[in-house]
Formats: sequence, C-alpha cells, structure tokens
Amino acid sequence: MTDGTVRIDGSTLRLPGGVAVRFIRTLRLPETGTHPLPPGLGEFPVRRVADHPGTVPPQWLARGGVMLPVYLREAMWLSFAGTTEPAALQVGVGKVCAISGRPWSDRLSARAQNYVVLPRQPWLDGIKSGKGTVRQFVAVPLGLGATVEGQVTGEETWGGVQLQTFPLNDRELAKWREARAEEERRRAERARSMPPPPVAFGGAMPAAPGAAAPAYAAAPAAAPRRAAAMGLGVGGSMRQEVYQDDRPLSDWAEQPAGRVFVHLVTPPEWRRITGEAPPPSPVDRAAYTRAGLPWFDYYDEDAQDLDPTGTLKGVKPVGDWLGDDHEPWEPPVPQQVQHLKDAPGAPVEDGNW
Repeated sequence: MTDGTVRIDGSTLRLPGGVAVRFIRTLRLPETGTHPLPPGLGEFPVRRVADHPGTVPPQWLARGGVMLPVYLREAMWLSFAGTTEPAALQVGVGKVCAISGRPWSDRLSARAQNYVVLPRQPWLDGIKSGKGTVRQFVAVPLGLGATVEGQVTGEETWGGVQLQTFPLNDRELAKWREARAEEERRRAERARSMPPPPVAFGGAMPAAPGAAAPAYAAAPAAAPRRAAAMGLGVGGSMRQEVYQDDRPLSDWAEQPAGRVFVHLVTPPEWRRITGEAPPPSPVDRAAYTRAGLPWFDYYDEDAQDLDPTGTLKGVKPVGDWLGDDHEPWEPPVPQQVQHLKDAPGAPVEDGNW
C-alpha cells in the first residue's frame, strides 16, 4: 500500500509499506523484579471507529482510527509478524513516544531514536525503560495520573495508542527489492534441485491462525456518550531489547506513509458500542505457570540495544496508583523459558490528532 490507507485484516492492522501490527493479550507481570517475555494469549479484536457512528463519542469520530477492548490492569504487547518490507514504526502511548519518552512527532529522530525498525524488531511489550529491558504495557483509566502520558506530560488528554509508519525512500526501497528478488531467485533454484517431500495423508487440517471470531448480534443503537477513556501505564519489567537502527536516517522517507489512532475501551463500553461480547477476562498467571506452559527469551546477536532515556526510566508502575497486585505469582522454572532466534477490510479513517 502506498496511498496512506490503513486497513483491518482479521485482527491485524495493515499500515502502508507492508507493516502488520497485532495487539496481543498476555499475562501481567509482577511489578518487582525482571522477568522473561510472557506468552501470547490470543489477539485483541479490533474494529473501525467509523463503523459505529451512533454509539462512539464524537471525539473518537473526529480522531478516526480503530478501537479494542481492554480490562483494567490488563497487559498487552504489540506483534509485528507479517511485516513484509523494511519500515520505521513510531509507537505512541497517549502521544508520548514509547521508545524515547519524547512528545509525539511527525518526523523520525536519530539522536533520540523515536521508532522501532521492522521487521528486525519482532514485537514490543512495553516502554523502553532500561538497558535490555522494557516495562510492560498495562491498561489504566485516564484521570488517575497513572498512564505514561500523565507521568511524562502532567496531563491525560489523549490516551490510547498511536502508530505511524515511514517506509524506505524510493532509492533505498528499490535497492532492497532488487536484493530480495535475487535472494528469491536463488532460493527457487535451490528448491528445484531438491527431491520433493513425501505426501502425508490422514491428518486433519489445523485451524488457520487468526481465524475470524463468530459474529455477534448487533445491540440496539444507543445515543453516543462520553466513553470511559483508557490509556497505557506500565507494569513489571522484562528482558527485551529495542534495537538501534543501523541505517542512516536519510534512508527513510521524510514523510509518514500512514498512521492510525487506537482507542482503548472498557469491556462494558465495548459491548454497548459494538453489540459484541468482549473477550473473557485474562487468565490467572499462576495457573499458567503451574501448567508448564512456555515463557520466552529473544536475543539478536547482530543488533544493538538502545540506551534508555531518563524520561521513561522514571515512569512508575500502575500499582502506585491502584494498590498492590494481589494476583498470585509463580515464576517459571528455567525449562519453561524458550530461547528464540540466536539463542484486507475497509480502510480505517484517520482524523485530527
């Protein structure tokens, strides 16, 4: 896509330049200690704001974008699997950059890198808070001061998540595509020289990942009202690197190719606005660990982790506002931590924001 159009494909946001973003439900970490990467527990459903003009707040219509339902103190991470071409993606939390802690900008910055590089960065679980660590994204209501936005700016005006993508400039993109085409030709030649694999019979086809959820009957239209606005604060710390860009800034386009505002809505408001049942409440994390299910660790030996900024290092977890976390915690045993790597829909309307 080169026309600036953002679309929803199942639960995936497709941004211009081949960028794919999914919002993943996960286990909330304790707010003390540093932990492995928690697992994905399914995708958040995503809907266009423009499809519900009679029930969303007018302010949301003005900003455009999409919405998804989150529970109080629910954790999430962003997956970039499926991104097809190099891109620089800005991630804002209440219009505060989740990487640099600086205000939202329509420009890329190299001095204080304000973007992640795709597809090298496979996911982002939180704000860049320390060397080799991030603090988990956790949903909280606006008005308490607990969001990243509230702690960094002293105000809670925007909430939600903001995404903006920059492709390579025309020259660099042509070079990348030429190199990729040559790589594909070589791969095809190697494949032709190999014997065909044996054919297996008798197995049932597994369900496709990301299959569409069943539709729900639409609720009667209700008058629009002020929805319970939600933003992202932070929870526990985990081991995750945010990779430094190894390209010069001049390789990237000067203007963004596309952007989208992601509104966060409480489950009751989700049902009222869309007529759909929200996802079930998050799974108990101790039960997950006791079942022996996996946690993860990811390391790219060829990439360099960014240094954290002082702004985001000082952001405090949501427990400082909402009280202690009483959900039981049982840390995974070493055998549960899996080491990874080196160890189309209608267009989404953009608005004023």
